[in-house]
Amino acid sequence: MRILHTMLRVGDLDRSLAFYTEVLGMRLLRRQDYPDGKFTLAFVGYQDEMDGAVLELTHNWGVDRYELGNAYGHIALEVEDARKACEDIRARGGKVVREAGPMKHGTTVIAFVEDPDGYKVELIERRS
Repeated sequence: MRILHTMLRVGDLDRSLAFYTEVLGMRLLRRQDYPDGKFTLAFVGYQDEMDGAVLELTHNWGVDRYELGNAYGHIALEVEDARKACEDIRARGGKVVREAGPMKHGTTVIAFVEDPDGYKVELIERRS
C-alpha cells in the first residue's frame, strides 16, 4: 500500500492552480471536468502520481468558499533553505504566515505559507 493523494476542496480552481504551480512550483498532472456531478478535479505535484503522493484539488461548481474547521493541520514540503523559499514564495505573490526559524521546542527550521483558500503549507528545511 501507499498514499496516493490528499484532496483539498478549493473555491477558485484557477487561483489555486496558479498558487500550487506558479508559487510553489508543482506541475499540473491532470485535470478532468465532471459535468454530471458539477465538479472538476485537478491533480498537482512535484512528481508523477506513480512516483509519489500528490494533491487533488476539487472544485465543486457554484461553491466559492469553504469553512476549514479546526481538525485539519497542514501540508508539509521539504525545502533546501526555508528562508530562501519564503523569499521566493513572497516574490511570486505567496503569503508567508510564519517566517523561517527553529520550531518551538526543537531545532528543525520551518516556515508556513498559506494558499488562497487558507490552507497552511509547512516548509521544512532539509537537514544536511
